Amino acid sequence: MRRLAARGAAGDAGEVAAPAADSTHCAQGRSPSPPRLIDVCAIWDTGVLPPTADWKGASSGVAGARLNEAETLSSIQEAQLERLEVATPCGPGSRERGPVLRMARQQLPPWVHAAILLCLLSLGRAIEIPMDLSQPPTITKQSVKDHIVDPRDNILIECEAKGNPAPSFHWTRNSRFFNIAKDPRVSMKRRSGTLVIDFRSGGRPEEYEGEYQCFARNKFGTALSNRIRLQVSKSPLWPKENLDPVVVQEGAPLTLQCNPPPGLPSPVIFWMSSTMDPITQDKRVSQGHNGDLYFSNVMLQDMQTDYSCNARFHFTHTIQQKNAFTLKVLTNHPHNDSSLRNHPDMYSARGVAERTPSFMYPQGTASSQMVLRGMDLLLECIASGVPTPDIAWYKKGGDLPSDKAKFENFNKALRITNVSEEDSGEYFCLASNKMGSIRHTISVRVKAAPYWLDEPKNLILAPGEDGRLVCRASGNPKPTIQWMVNGEPLQSAPPNPNREVAGDTIIFRDTQISSRAVYQCNTSNEHGYLLANAFVSVLDVPPRMLSPRNQLIRVILYNRTRLDCPFFGSPIPTLRWFKNGQGSNLDGGNYHVYENGSLEIKMIRKEDQGIYTCVATNILGKAENQVRLEVKDPTRIFRMPEDQVAKRGTTVQLECRVKHDPSLKLTVSWLKDDEPLYIGNRMKKEDDSLTIFGVAERDQGSYTCVASTELDQDLAKAYLTVLADQATPTNRLAALPKGRPDRPRDLELTDLAERSVRLTWIPGDDNNSPITDYVVQFEEDQFQPGVWHDHSKFPGSVNSAVLQLSPYVNYQFRVIAINEVGSSHPSLPSERYRTSGAPPESNPADVKGEGTRKNNMEITWTPMNATSAFGPNLRYIVKWRRRETRESWNNVTVWGSRYVVGQTPVYVPYEIRVQAENDFGKGPEPDTVIGYSGEDYPRAAPTDVKIRVLNSTAISLQWNRVYSDTVQGLLREYRAYYWRESSLLKSLWVSQKRQQASFPGDRLRGVVPRLFPYSNYKLEMVVVNGRGDGPRSETKEFTTPEGVPSAPRRFRVRQPNLETINLEWDHPEHPNGILTGYTLRYVAFNGTKVGKQIVENFSPNQTKFTVQRADPVSRYRFTLSARTQVGSGEAVTEESPAPPNEATPTAAYTNNQADIATQGWFIGLMCAIALLVLILLIVCFIKRSRGGKYPVREKKDVPLGPEDPKEEDGSFDYSDEDNKPLQGSQTSLDGTIKQQESDDSLVDYGEGGEGQFNEDGSFIGQYTVKKDKEETEGNESSEATSPVNAIYSLA
Repeated sequence: MRRLAARGAAGDAGEVAAPAADSTHCAQGRSPSPPRLIDVCAIWDTGVLPPTADWKGASSGVAGARLNEAETLSSIQEAQLERLEVATPCGPGSRERGPVLRMARQQLPPWVHAAILLCLLSLGRAIEIPMDLSQPPTITKQSVKDHIVDPRDNILIECEAKGNPAPSFHWTRNSRFFNIAKDPRVSMKRRSGTLVIDFRSGGRPEEYEGEYQCFARNKFGTALSNRIRLQVSKSPLWPKENLDPVVVQEGAPLTLQCNPPPGLPSPVIFWMSSTMDPITQDKRVSQGHNGDLYFSNVMLQDMQTDYSCNARFHFTHTIQQKNAFTLKVLTNHPHNDSSLRNHPDMYSARGVAERTPSFMYPQGTASSQMVLRGMDLLLECIASGVPTPDIAWYKKGGDLPSDKAKFENFNKALRITNVSEEDSGEYFCLASNKMGSIRHTISVRVKAAPYWLDEPKNLILAPGEDGRLVCRASGNPKPTIQWMVNGEPLQSAPPNPNREVAGDTIIFRDTQISSRAVYQCNTSNEHGYLLANAFVSVLDVPPRMLSPRNQLIRVILYNRTRLDCPFFGSPIPTLRWFKNGQGSNLDGGNYHVYENGSLEIKMIRKEDQGIYTCVATNILGKAENQVRLEVKDPTRIFRMPEDQVAKRGTTVQLECRVKHDPSLKLTVSWLKDDEPLYIGNRMKKEDDSLTIFGVAERDQGSYTCVASTELDQDLAKAYLTVLADQATPTNRLAALPKGRPDRPRDLELTDLAERSVRLTWIPGDDNNSPITDYVVQFEEDQFQPGVWHDHSKFPGSVNSAVLQLSPYVNYQFRVIAINEVGSSHPSLPSERYRTSGAPPESNPADVKGEGTRKNNMEITWTPMNATSAFGPNLRYIVKWRRRETRESWNNVTVWGSRYVVGQTPVYVPYEIRVQAENDFGKGPEPDTVIGYSGEDYPRAAPTDVKIRVLNSTAISLQWNRVYSDTVQGLLREYRAYYWRESSLLKSLWVSQKRQQASFPGDRLRGVVPRLFPYSNYKLEMVVVNGRGDGPRSETKEFTTPEGVPSAPRRFRVRQPNLETINLEWDHPEHPNGILTGYTLRYVAFNGTKVGKQIVENFSPNQTKFTVQRADPVSRYRFTLSARTQVGSGEAVTEESPAPPNEATPTAAYTNNQADIATQGWFIGLMCAIALLVLILLIVCFIKRSRGGKYPVREKKDVPLGPEDPKEEDGSFDYSDEDNKPLQGSQTSLDGTIKQQESDDSLVDYGEGGEGQFNEDGSFIGQYTVKKDKEETEGNESSEATSPVNAIYSLA
């Protein structure tokens, strides 16, 4: 188990609630933060930062038992006090920059550095004037000095400012007035100075390149933006070129030049093959900062690919590829044997001659480089040679700056970040291989663009006051300073007798309202410039508060916090703090008031809870505000998870038991390997443990328990090792098992001093797993003999440490080794060492005074442990006296942890002090704690109790409060006892069990909910204090009106067959009135298809209903509710049962088909269809036996030839034997059935006898159906009377 670095605020240690208090305003007039948001400066101010596993400064506890939380300042307090030094805030009353925050030397995570930087920036911010007061303009937002834009987008040049009255804006371009109205493409945003240049209708962005400057003006002055240089991004194409193959001898150096096209900004260069595979780089082959690809020596395998330089342009998001280089390597060993690559002497094996290093870049033995302060310095040395040389870096006359220097590109480049003047000098790189070495010296000169030493700040003065603006900057070469006022050189401004310029300072004396203006300081040299605006505002304003009133701030016990009181006034007011309305100003001791008015409480204690009032005063008046401070107990993991080793498939439980402030919501979560743990079905998370069932190899790792509230959190970590199944080892070394380390041995105490000692030990065997930590524990033989406590923790690389000790403790020590498997057994104890004694340096904690009986007060405290006793015969001087009386202190000396004061009046306040003392002297003067004597039962009951019925389930109560002297204790609550006497439904039995409703605090009204409707109730009220209930009030009776009923009981749906569904139900358990009936709503559904809902209403006595199914396939959903006159009550829903084998849609369909086949109607339908088919078959048989013959001779005058086969009977057979769909019938396109034979002559279809026949007598003419009316009617009548047509009509 490992205690992490550990406890801090999740938001901040002083969380702000309703309304949110922004403890980091730095009293600058910033608007308060919204509720629940984290302010990084607030985290700093409170002295507690959120925990991180890398942050040193944790609790000294690591594993096992810890010191009793109550016996001394907790480890959380110690850790928090170690983390931060006192932070000096800034505020509205400060005209100078706030002192720099100081931090203990600890390794903080990167985000904490960012948070502190933001806080420092806010602390140094200029004074803000509330926006409802007149003030000159202030630039709030502007584009960067070098503004590069994408040519495909519209151009935006930002300039925003504030002021009262609101400022107006204008621009200059290349130092000349820029007339926006004359250019239709240019516009200015509303209520802003931001320029928008629109190219949607055409135009070239390059036409607008230049230097722009924004002017914000109102009647009190003019503020200027920086000079913004506008440039359009460029990504030119690579020039066309034909590259010949590069021929090189194996082992020779080679440089492939990239020469990318110049872009704005410069492109990112990388090398790939023509197939877009990246070129592998190493110590031998690498890309230089200029984009060229360097081969320290060429090998045969380099010929296996080609090489293409690629340039990626930022704004256009395009990549341009240069034509690829083809490499041809000449070698003495033509076979590219891959086995030679790992040869210990690869070069000689391939016949490559070895040679000393030489530099490919830079050339020669010396060069120089200039870099600007604050930029990164990049030095590069690339060398050739065989074997490939190693590169090392040095600085003449000193060491490389370890905190800023890092090596890149396989040590070929040295980067020094954030360069300062101290980094100038001579650096040299040394290239060496076994053949020799060579070095190159680079002389580095550090120049500097101007940077601020003292940036001018806004100056707010009252009439007649003096002040100054200071503009100090440095640079190399030294910058020049130019003052301007309202955008014009100060020399050309009208003279002001109250103003004096002295180099970098402007002095104002006896300022008046007319002195208001905006001053600009411009400092520049050849490397750049700085421009700052600072206004002078002359105001006469009484004090005003800038933060919300009556803020609530919650903080964790023993943390440091700061209460800010943002205010404004001119002249600048003075601010004082008071607590709980007391007349003395808070300053000194545990309190510290800064010049800006912020109140710092160095270490929060329980007695610091209360209401704090800040009062701001100047000659024009005063203003005040209040902050309520609540102190919460810290969150502590008192039983932490232990490191465990488990076999695969077993069950593991990790404990995590937490103690926290009960008024805060606790959340316990788990991390695995510092990532959120997914709780799967093999895991069970409870409030105090995590259980893993069936442990697998993937479960191995570190598990962190995170216990957090809104204000703080605690962390504890344990490591789970999973042992795999035993298997036959394939590698003797790999099969060595890992185990817990052996215990350390031979403990020795040296360097004995009054408050320290050096402990040395010999490590035990690590059992194939390196030792990561040592935990030193101690035991003392006076207060808790035999109990071992954690003292400190050390890295696994040390075996000797200096231990800090407390006075008068007879120590003995032992050491525990820890590796990834677990903890060793403790070492044998060392010899004992007793430190000399001293008076106590602290007093007992958790001092309380509470009555256990009505005539006593028990004073208790947490006894001090051995490390805080500091001497023999530890005892406690207990003092008490009644509060707000002038009586003298009573005192007694006690050796235990409690004392009972007898014969006390009922519930009166006492002042209590408990001071530690030993044979060497007394401890510091103790704090005063307020306690109370015992309580007695209240003597009076609430009077004039009034009841008002709100609805059928709730009533409103109102009563007169009792006199405070009759409470005889702390008024906890008013309590109402009530019971249901009877129901208005005579036949309904009711429970007369007494219930209660509590109304905490000194209240006069309340609401009793969750009553039963339509019932008679009785009610009594009492007063409750810590002892119990007082006498009961007069009994009141009331009746609740009718309500809606509860759901019908036992709603049953049965399906005896596929035609009907039977419904049954019982009356509601709680009718809540007279039932008027039931409402049934049901709907049929089949899969996703839902039918129309049907509603049935029943009488109150009906409890059965039968539903006739519309079809046998669908199921039904039924919703039933009961009704009273008030309305329908709670509904109950059931569904008709599904068929027994309805597992899938296919199965359901088969089952339904089987059910249909057994139905009578289905059998009848099938019989009718069979009969109809039989009749059709008979008709077909009759038609086929008749044949289809036309009486042609009656219609035609042409005689038949002798070859006619039908000559004998005088008829013509027209039946089509080759193409007829059914014997005797033919289906037309419109779906009607026509008789195949016809009584018509063929000539009638020929339109005047134009029909034609072939020589074989077949009809080949196209015919149309045209007949005389009489013939048609005759045919129709004949068809109607024929038996065949009669059958067709039936079909």
